[in-house]
Parts: sequence; C-alpha cells; structure tokens
Amino acid sequence: MGCALLAGTGAGLFDRLDDAVADMASETERVVEPNRNASRAYVKISRRWTQIVESGGGLAEETLRPALTVGWVARRSTKGKGMKSFWNVSDAESWEAAAGPELADRELALRVYTSRLLGKEPDLVLHGGGNTSVKVVRDDRAVMHVKGSGWDLATIEAPGLPAVWLDPLIEARQAETMRDEDMVALLRAALLDESSPTPSVEALLHAYLPAKVVDHTHSAACLAIADQADGAERCREIFGNELCVVPYVMPGFQLSREADRIFRTYGEGTRGLFLVQHGLFSFGDDAKTSYERIIRFTTMCEAYLEARGAALAPQEEATAADDPTGHPAVAALHRVLSGTDRFSGGLHLDLRCSRAITTYLELPDLDDVACRGTATPDHVIRIKPRPVIGEAGFGTGDWQKAVEDFAAWYVAYFERHASRAHEPKTMLDPLPRVALIRGLGLVGIGTSGKEARIAADLAEQTARIVPSAEAIGRFEPLCEAELFEMEYWSLEQAKLTRG
Repeated sequence: MGCALLAGTGAGLFDRLDDAVADMASETERVVEPNRNASRAYVKISRRWTQIVESGGGLAEETLRPALTVGWVARRSTKGKGMKSFWNVSDAESWEAAAGPELADRELALRVYTSRLLGKEPDLVLHGGGNTSVKVVRDDRAVMHVKGSGWDLATIEAPGLPAVWLDPLIEARQAETMRDEDMVALLRAALLDESSPTPSVEALLHAYLPAKVVDHTHSAACLAIADQADGAERCREIFGNELCVVPYVMPGFQLSREADRIFRTYGEGTRGLFLVQHGLFSFGDDAKTSYERIIRFTTMCEAYLEARGAALAPQEEATAADDPTGHPAVAALHRVLSGTDRFSGGLHLDLRCSRAITTYLELPDLDDVACRGTATPDHVIRIKPRPVIGEAGFGTGDWQKAVEDFAAWYVAYFERHASRAHEPKTMLDPLPRVALIRGLGLVGIGTSGKEARIAADLAEQTARIVPSAEAIGRFEPLCEAELFEMEYWSLEQAKLTRG
C-alpha cells in the first residue's frame, strides 16, 4: 500500500483512532498485562475502529490494522513500559514566557525545549546525533531554525538552532546534484547571522518537508528494525501508511532530494519518515505534536520487538571502572595502544560491564555480527566500522596480535574503497576505538576521557540493539562500501586537509 492511500481523510482517521483509544485507556490497562491478553484489548480497539470506519471514515480496517495491533495497544495498555513523553505544560509555558512577546522567538523557545526533551533520552539520540527544526516568520520572510554543527540536543540553546532564510533552500530542490561543499556554502550563505554555526547536513531535508516542526532521531528500537534486509516491509507492517519509507541514501543533498521526492509522491496524510538503516523523522504543526509523534513512533517499534520476544534490554547503569587498567586484560590493552603514534600523547580507556553487554558478548557468532557495521551511519565516525575483539585472559602478546590484525584489516578496507572514490582520500589512523572483551565487558578507547566515554556509550547502545535485531531476523547495517563513504565523507576529509 502506498502512502498516498491516506490522502485527505487519513490523518483525520489517525486522530480519531487515537482519541477513541485514549477514551478506553483505563479499561485497556485493566485488562491487559504485559505480554498477556493483548488480543482482548485488540478486539475492543478493533471494534471501536470498525465503528469509526462504518461512520464514514472511508478506509477498510485492514489498511491500518498493523499500526493498531503493534502501536496503540502497546502504547495505551502496557503500564509503566515504553518510552514516555516528558512534555510538561508548566515547563513549556515558562520557556515561552522567557522568550518575550515575539511569536517567532516563542516558537523557537518551544523548539529548544522539545529538542532538549529528545536529547535527554539516550535511546533516541546520543552525543550530537539527531536534529530538529522549526519554521517561523521574521521580517515578513520565511525562516527556518535548524540544529547547528557542534551542538548536542541534550544541552542545546537558541544559538544552537541557527536561522536560515528558507527561500534559497527551497530553490535548491530543483538541482539534480550538488557537491557537499556547495551545499554547505549554500547553507552558510542563507544564514541570517554569518557568525552562527553551520546548519545540519540534513537541513535541506528539514526545509523541503512542509511541516512547521520536524524532529529526527536515531531511536535504538527503530534501528533494530531498520537494520534488517526487509526493514522497509517491517516499517509498513508496524506503521501502515502513517510513515513514508525512504531507502538508505548518504546523508546530505542526495538524501534530502530523494526523501523530498518520495514525500511529494506519497506523503499526503503521513506524519513522518522511516529511513532504512538510519532512523526516524516526525513532523507536525507545533513542537509538542512533532515531539510526541516521535515518542509514539518509537514506542510502536518497541512494542513490535517485544511482541516477538526481541525487546531491547532495559537501559541500566553499566558498571564503569574507576581504574579500567586494574583488570589485567585492560592493562595489557593499554600497554599495546599507548605504544602507538596515535595514542602516544594520551590514552584513555572506559570499561563498561552490564547484563546487556554480557548477553551481547556471549552471542555465539559475535566475531561475525560485531564486525558487520555500526547501528547507524554517523557512529562510524566515532568508533570505526568494527571493534577489536579479545578475551578476559588476554595478555600483552595477545592484544599486540589483535591490534595488528585490526590495523591490517583497516588498511585493506581503506585501500579497497579509496581506489573507487571520486576524489583522493587521506587514511585515518588504523586503530580501534572499541574493544569487546569476552568474559569481562567492552572498552571505549580515546585520546581523552570524553572520547573514550562517547565510544563506550555508542558501543553499549549497540550491545542492546544487535541482540534485538538478531532475534527478529538478521542485523544488517550499512555495507562496508557505504560505511567507508560515511567515514571518509568529503567534508570530514576537508578538515584533515586544512589541518
């Protein structure tokens, strides 16, 4: 079924169904316990849905049955489970009031508020991932505030959502191709304040979507589904026609153009995008609506996994060692890495242990599955395409060989793909950023404590995503060539050349 099937009446039907289910929420919670009696709740909701259709809604029940069974039942009936909305009316009013009397400033304030709500949930975004935007009017012209480079949603402030004139961005949709460097020049030329940070590489996609507010996340639950060979089909099973499916395209102009084409063809009545091997977009007429939609979409993904016995391992505080090198295997790894040029000026390790990490490390095919790629494209810039793998009993000699093998693989990986690139590439250091140690835990590796912590955080999230993905099918993230394209993105390479 194409997204166009929801044209006209579809969005209203979703609203009416949501209202109907909300009216029955307390009764549903009473009859449904986690993983039990869900069919009874479905029957009740399905009957109400039939009443809506028979009253003139215009769509057959089958059109949205997948979203019913997976989404609304789970969201309304599983008490205390699933992702929650942190929207608070009082807090929202305070943000608006502090922004002053100008409407555009108040809308920006709410955008900052909901961006922070997204950023506080690590299962939505981590360490600079994701982006948000809002379209406003300033000086009688359309303006878009969109997340800028270097800002993290968890701590973002108004300057982290630089303003760009919308007209020149919309005009650019007529171009067939655009180099990334030219896209960045276009975005910077459109800035109202030239001292602002460079807008997100996905700013054009935000501009092309007609909604006032747009949210983009790399939801952990979504990735367990998006990183499947049949991720697009699973999306339709979960969401019906509420989301448009966008196949993987490298972030930047080409993704913006392809997503725009798909949305303009199929998007009437839809409320978001499902980007295969990448993440989720939601949009709406105001900050609250778009934010709560991304929460609902994520909850629907969580429910889909849970219904198949593949729920994400719960978030937990992993045990982080104050002195990772207190363990002999980690101390040996430290000795090996500190002797390399990359880490001769400083080496920090972040050791994590948890039940989820242990489950991941005990996968019988860990050596295969851990080396297939990163859960979402931008992780490769932080943690390389794969980890180095060892054992709790490893000594210096064992790690020396493991690191040398990793470096040899990395050099071969670079040579395989650099020879096919459109422009010369400069190889990055061939050393790991994550070590998986069977019988112990995982280690983030960096030249600073912050770098090591970020690497460990991303690896820890991966340790929760992969088992769920494997439980419903097969974890299939980006292929090696696509990971190389992301890791050696021309804009990142330009920084090396300037350096």
